[in-house]
Amino acid sequence: MEEQPRKYYRLMDDLKQQILSKTIKPGDKLPSENELARAYQVSRHTVRKALSILENEGYIYPRHGSGTFCSEAALHLSPSKNIAVITTYLDSYIFTEVIQGIEGVLTRAGYSILLKNTRNSRQLEAKYLEELLGREIDGLIIEPSKSQIFCRHMHLYRKLEEYHIPYVFIQGAFQQMREKPHVLLDDCGGGYAVTKYLISRGCREIVGIFKADDAQGQNRHKGYVKALQEAGILYDPDRVVWFYTEDRALQPYQQMREMARRRETQFFDGVVCYNDQIAIEAIRALQEEGLKVPEDVSVTGFDNSYLAVNGRVPLTTVEHPKEKLGEMAAELLVELIEGKGPGRTIVIPPKVVVRESTR
Repeated sequence: MEEQPRKYYRLMDDLKQQILSKTIKPGDKLPSENELARAYQVSRHTVRKALSILENEGYIYPRHGSGTFCSEAALHLSPSKNIAVITTYLDSYIFTEVIQGIEGVLTRAGYSILLKNTRNSRQLEAKYLEELLGREIDGLIIEPSKSQIFCRHMHLYRKLEEYHIPYVFIQGAFQQMREKPHVLLDDCGGGYAVTKYLISRGCREIVGIFKADDAQGQNRHKGYVKALQEAGILYDPDRVVWFYTEDRALQPYQQMREMARRRETQFFDGVVCYNDQIAIEAIRALQEEGLKVPEDVSVTGFDNSYLAVNGRVPLTTVEHPKEKLGEMAAELLVELIEGKGPGRTIVIPPKVVVRESTR
């Protein structure tokens, strides 16, 4: 009675080792049941039991009428010590420090990083996910592209789960996936805090400039609206400038100049900006129209980047713990890889940093 189980486990283990060592590669067809029975001198019943276990573990799959094949998921069943990181912009003032935080944690844990940059393109994000599904990675950290827009490549995230590749979102998550593990700054709280600060300094007619196609922009706008309502200030959609990724370099600046020209008839005394980069452009536009910051108009940023310190007027802004966010995301992913929990959401509370751009 002991001989049959030993043969069945031996066959299963031998095939598994061939798959893990890449002797049998993803997509390769396995020998038939009869061929395996002859090669290992066991019954077809024993072969079927071994193959059934391998199929349940994700190493192989049957294709009706064609045979049994090594699964693509087999690439990810043995540790590779590779972690993929997908960001929207590598040259962003945010991500240099975020990557430093990620790299420090992963390097100490013995992992290497594969870095991809989507330039906030949905098409590139889908392309890189497809590419990574065919490579040996143990996990993924991703900043979703245009996170406010409905995700049309959900099937690729389902593939990650099917292949048992854990992933962590940073800086936002798609609407359909907000229950997935992610690490982000409390953008709504940040928008609220910085708007409330302007109100506390006497501003009542406050313009908002926000990015429309990512969750950060939408949530910072929500915080702005909440602070206005709490102070009894009527929300005016004509005082809100929305821009998209593709027009971020031009539209906020042009709209700010136009508002500055109309300021005598449509007065405003404060500007809440999506980030520090936009705030610098807003200040430039105001100054080119003869307005002084902060004497005439107070301006705030978001992220507390080097731009906030080194711009024409040092910016009042919202602290963004960039390196810490990267560390938290990497630590969360390592927890998931090691099976230490189902994953969780980490929301970092905001803090206003006061400088000279507000009166």
